Formats: sequence, structure tokens, C-alpha cells
Amino acid sequence: MPRSLQQKPEPLSSSHGRTKHFVALVLSFSAGFVDIVGALTVYDLFTAHVTGTTVRLGERLLERNWAAAAAAITIVGAFFAASVVGRLLIEAAERSGFRRIASVTFTLEAVLLLCIAAAGSRTLVVLPGTKPITLTFVLLAILASSMGLQTASLSKIGPLTVHTTFLTGMLNKLAQVIAQWFFDIYDFHFREKGSERLRHDIRRNTRRAVFFLSIWLLYLAGAMCGTWFVKWQQLRSLYLPCAILLVVIAVDQARPLSIEEEHESEE
Repeated sequence: MPRSLQQKPEPLSSSHGRTKHFVALVLSFSAGFVDIVGALTVYDLFTAHVTGTTVRLGERLLERNWAAAAAAITIVGAFFAASVVGRLLIEAAERSGFRRIASVTFTLEAVLLLCIAAAGSRTLVVLPGTKPITLTFVLLAILASSMGLQTASLSKIGPLTVHTTFLTGMLNKLAQVIAQWFFDIYDFHFREKGSERLRHDIRRNTRRAVFFLSIWLLYLAGAMCGTWFVKWQQLRSLYLPCAILLVVIAVDQARPLSIEEEHESEE
């Protein structure tokens, strides 16, 4: 939606806010699932967790392990490039008034994952444990690109500013909210007894704390499910996050997610 026509951000307790909460949570599960499946089947690096991959890059460079370093660079580069593409698509859609851009970016993500689920699994059957290094890089690039697209899409359209692939940031936000919650509780009971403003702030921060904690828990659940699925489905396990993306796309078609990104003051 053009900025000149944007309305005030909807409260997170609104119906549309709850829809965004749902989308963020299921995508967090999906990200954890994809992250562990890639690490267990393609290469022992995380395609959604760029911080950890960057640390590994530094280690491999110092060790002069050029192949491993190239794998890490591939992940970081593909993630970044896909994030840029996602942001460009979202900004272009916003300027043109196209409100269902999330369907486009999540469709692209689903297509990338489908390519690996459909073709990559057969490759693993033919070459178990002996994948050519070029194939490994291609698979890593596709997985990282899918996560980059998801991160760009969700952080722009989600409730508050949410990164399903950046859990350090989510836990930091959780810590900030909990700290503020304790101060609000103290002020409510001892400084401004019965204040309706503080009562509202306490309820709002409670909802936010539950939400940020749920992001972490759903990512963990996705990683656990991915670990279980990959034992007997290998890369075909990625059909599950593809199904999740189809649900998200259906939600976006019914209730466009990209109405407006929450303002910084709402974080």
C-alpha cells in the first residue's frame, strides 16, 4: 500500500494482528525444520543461521580449509542476495499498491524448496555421501536463498519486527520485554497504583513476551521434527515446509499480510 494511504498500525491484539502472529509462528517452525534438514543432509552448516555460519567461515579461513570456507561463503552470499531480492519485491509492491506480495515471495521460497525436495533426494540416492562439491554448493545456495526470502518477507510484514531465522534477536527482544514488564508491575503496585495505562502496558508486554518465547519454541520444535523426518525421508522432508508455505499463501490471499509494517515504537 502506498505510504500516503497507510493507516495506523493495527494493535497486536486485533484480528489481523493475530493472523500475523500465526504466520510468524508457523514460519518459525518451518525455518527450524529447513535449517536442520540442510545441515544433516547437505553439509554441516546452518543455512538459516547466518551468524553461526559466519563464525564457521572465520574458523575455516584460518585453517585454510578452502572448500569448507567456500560453502560458508555460498550460504552467506545466497542468504543476503535473496534478502535483497525480497526487500526489492516488497518495496516495489508497496509503491504500486499491491497488497498480496507475501504470496509472491513465499511462492518463490516454496519453489526453491520443492526443487531440492524433488530433485535433491534422488541425487542423494544415486550418490550417497559422495555428492560433487558443485552440487553441494547449489543445494546450499538454494536453501539459504529460501531462508533469505522468508526473513525479508516476514520482517517487513510481520507483527512488530520479527526474524524467524535470527533467534538471538528474538531472545534479546524477549529479555527487553520481560525487564520492562517487571518495572511496570512495580510501578503499578507501588508508584501508580491501579493505573489503567500501566495495566494496559502490562497486558501488552505479557502478550509480546509470550509471542517472542513462542518464536523460539516453534523454531526448536521445527528442528526436532526435521531431525526425526530426515532419518527416513532425507531431503524429501522439505515437502512439509512447502505445505506450510501453501497455508501461509492461502492466508495472505484471504487477508493480505503486507498491510503495514509495525512502527519502531511498537517494538
